[in-house]
Amino acid sequence: METKETVEFPRKRSRKRRSPPGTPPGTLLVDPEAPKCSVRVMAYREDDVVEKTTQDLGEIRRFLQEWPVTWVNVDGLGDADTLRQLGEIFDVHKLALEDVVNVHQRPKAEQYEGHLFIILRMTEAGERIESEQFSIFLGKNFVLTFQERPGDCLDPVRDRIRSGRGRIRQVGPDYLTYAFLDAIVDHYFPLLERLGDRLEALEDEILTDPDSSTVARVHDVKRDLQTLRRAAWPLRDVMNSLLRDMSAFVADDTRVYLRDCYDHTVQILDILEVRRELCSDLRDLYLSCLSNRMNEVMKVLTIIATIFIPLSFVAGLYGMNFDPDRSPWNMPELSWYWGYPFALGVMAAVVGLLLFYFHRRGWIGSPRDREPKE
Repeated sequence: METKETVEFPRKRSRKRRSPPGTPPGTLLVDPEAPKCSVRVMAYREDDVVEKTTQDLGEIRRFLQEWPVTWVNVDGLGDADTLRQLGEIFDVHKLALEDVVNVHQRPKAEQYEGHLFIILRMTEAGERIESEQFSIFLGKNFVLTFQERPGDCLDPVRDRIRSGRGRIRQVGPDYLTYAFLDAIVDHYFPLLERLGDRLEALEDEILTDPDSSTVARVHDVKRDLQTLRRAAWPLRDVMNSLLRDMSAFVADDTRVYLRDCYDHTVQILDILEVRRELCSDLRDLYLSCLSNRMNEVMKVLTIIATIFIPLSFVAGLYGMNFDPDRSPWNMPELSWYWGYPFALGVMAAVVGLLLFYFHRRGWIGSPRDREPKE
């Protein structure tokens, strides 16, 4: 016999670090618990590519001078000096650099004098679905990205750069930025499929054998969907801004591909809303199933009580202390030879008649056994 295992996930309260009120604009206050910065450079042209992890930030200037496209990726935001040096090398605005450190930002796209600044939420699946801030600076010949911690969904983009597949090494940094957007947006789909499978399993469980932990698991899925919704909902505005706002850093040929990202974003939002509605429906379905089960229990108990009411009357009637010797009307059947079998027969007949009546009314028995009403 199979037993149903209840998987309980710990509830984590994520707290995003913010600057204290009144802090001057452009102040970098890094989280002391954040991972230290790890800088990796990938520079390429149509016929060549170089990739290395560097600690000498001054070396990045050489890459910017010698290569048409340079991608600098920073994992970890725990070193303010490294962030300031990178801001000076790429001439990043102080307000934008402050938004990189304060990882509670809403996805957005902002135009500065020397670069285009984009913030996205990159999702990852563990015991819970979580999101981290992914910041992009798009310049004339560079792309600078920041992540909260190591690990991302951009390995397919790196593989395309290394192998030269597609047109990524034949175009500029704006297409590389599109590749990041496309990879991050498409990463939402497998997460939504995973949540959809969990919802289907919960629906089958509710219809067959729900238990007290079912609602908790439905609520867990709903929380994951809320996390995805908070990350994905502003993406539509970001994609729309990149499509409609004319920027010197985004070529017209790249906007055609951004339109595809916008379509995927709309699909993600539609799926999210359907999944969220299904969560609410499953909770209502669970309550309805509990109510139906309670009604079935009450119906059985009511039928049993109804059957025993006439039996109790018969038993109580013949249990009265009348003396038939005092009067011929004082229950003469007490002295009758067949009195006891007669009383049992009356009780059995009453039970049979009540069960037949309940079955005719459709209160007991399976629906296929009930006769149609005329």
